[in-house]
Amino acid sequence: MVNKKRALGRGLSALLENANTDITTRLSNESDKTLGSISEVAVSQIEANPFQPRSLFEEEALIELSESIKTYGIIQPVTLRKMGNDKFQLISGERRFRASQIAGLERIPAYVRVADDQTMLEMALVENIQRENLDAIEIAISFKRLIEECDLTQENLSEKVSKKRSTVTNYLRLLKLPAEIQLGIRKNLISMGHARALVAIEDENEQLKLFEKIVNEQLSVRQVEALVKGITPQKPKPATKNYLTSDLEHRRNFIADRLSNKVELKRSRTGTGKLIINFKNDEDLNRVLSLLENQ
Repeated sequence: MVNKKRALGRGLSALLENANTDITTRLSNESDKTLGSISEVAVSQIEANPFQPRSLFEEEALIELSESIKTYGIIQPVTLRKMGNDKFQLISGERRFRASQIAGLERIPAYVRVADDQTMLEMALVENIQRENLDAIEIAISFKRLIEECDLTQENLSEKVSKKRSTVTNYLRLLKLPAEIQLGIRKNLISMGHARALVAIEDENEQLKLFEKIVNEQLSVRQVEALVKGITPQKPKPATKNYLTSDLEHRRNFIADRLSNKVELKRSRTGTGKLIINFKNDEDLNRVLSLLENQ
């Protein structure tokens, strides 16, 4: 058996594990303790979802994920449907399942559901997100489950959990960070603010380097944001094309000479635009206005 670190914390383990939850009492046999909670399930008892729309999985990416799993364990549990006779079927998390097989794991953490518990799952997840003392990664995982398993859009989700859509998006983006950084968030080595800054870096190696620097030097969020600006290339703003004819340019120059002020004339391809007359102070402004009024 591969010796892996346990990735799940108490907060995430508590999701759907409340003794009063309807998922356990209404939809499962009391002797079946796996339903509605996080359980360690034997890999040999899990079968792939025959309705999985994705049929191609990049081998190199799976191997990389398997190496991460060997080191850090599975941070995001897979979701299974109990099929009876100690058999389970994947609902979501097939990449993690396949990578776990490559890593040689015998058991993996999983949420276990029955076929018709979607509505109660949604209610339980929303309730726990609102009341449990969850870390940022646990919240992000719960958001992802609601979107994937309950067929919600980010807009729907933001309404259900009473958060802005931008907040939901920021949490979900955390799941794109490397496993080491996600664990750092869960262990309170870095804050949500630090993590949001790291997400802006595209190169994973740069993310990890800065993560280590944050931890070792106890950098503030502002310091990290400043460092990220130096790492992330700034995209130049595209120049706005000015559709001026030679006649319009001549007339702009004539007005500038007449007023003795700088005049800007900008025109779009559709003919809309703006005319800007610059002035130095109130006295200059009054002079320009007088000239215009007397025309």
